[in-house]
Amino acid sequence: MRPARLAALFLACVPAAASAQAGPQPTGTWLTPAGDSQIRISRCGAAYCGTIAKVLAGETRDVHNPDAGLRGRSLVGVALTRDMRPAGEGWEGSLYNFRDGRTYSGKLAMKGPNVLELSGCVLGGLICKKQMWTRVE
Repeated sequence: MRPARLAALFLACVPAAASAQAGPQPTGTWLTPAGDSQIRISRCGAAYCGTIAKVLAGETRDVHNPDAGLRGRSLVGVALTRDMRPAGEGWEGSLYNFRDGRTYSGKLAMKGPNVLELSGCVLGGLICKKQMWTRVE
């Protein structure tokens, strides 16, 4: 491939990668739809990571963790989203669901300055569930 064509191809791809970076960012503290926990999302290198900041109701221990040695740990501080990198109109990475102890492929997408859509998928994206989180901070 000629250098000029390679450069054109690269430049054509840059806006797609950068689109997730334009506009509101997911950093901050978010309330889950059930109002039972708050998740803090921050930069971790070139990606975003989210940890449980507060458990407001329900189970406070990681009782469904597949590692029996971790089932007694507090949910506060547990990584919920990992390595969320720009993809399309949002970010993609992995999600840990402490309610079932499983890790899923997931996406984050800003739906406004104070609304974050989180979706987790199984079977290569065939079955997905979405939640809308609201910004606390």
